[in-house]
Amino acid sequence: MFRGVSTVSLDSKGRVVVPARYRDALLAIAGGRVVVTADPGQCLLLYPLPEWEPIEKKLTGLSGFNPQIRALQRLLVGHAHELDMDAAGRILLPPMLRQFAALEKNVVLVGQGAKLEMWNEERWQNEVDQALTFNNGQMPPELEGFTL
Repeated sequence: MFRGVSTVSLDSKGRVVVPARYRDALLAIAGGRVVVTADPGQCLLLYPLPEWEPIEKKLTGLSGFNPQIRALQRLLVGHAHELDMDAAGRILLPPMLRQFAALEKNVVLVGQGAKLEMWNEERWQNEVDQALTFNNGQMPPELEGFTL
């Protein structure tokens, strides 16, 4: 559903305008209701509400006695904000999430199938640079034999 890379502007109030190609899908799938949360990679994840709900249910159903699981629950569920896209196709990002992802004037939206990632422009460029090196030539076993 969501694919491609777009650069959008963060306005002085902390709003981003969702590009039309994503906006239409968000309206059709979720009536413009989204969940934005923190990602361990220091970006934000934007899900249509119906896509987020089963993820949240799985996360909250895991045992909080495991410190790694509890940390992930705190990060993903604890930072999750349910937001509405306004009539102009804008989403107001809470200050804490903008600070977490170091979002500034230019925000990079990256389609990832059922979700969008929202990146600080410099961090995104670093991610692209790292992806081009394939971890110093160490290809994950899951990608062996994968061709384009």
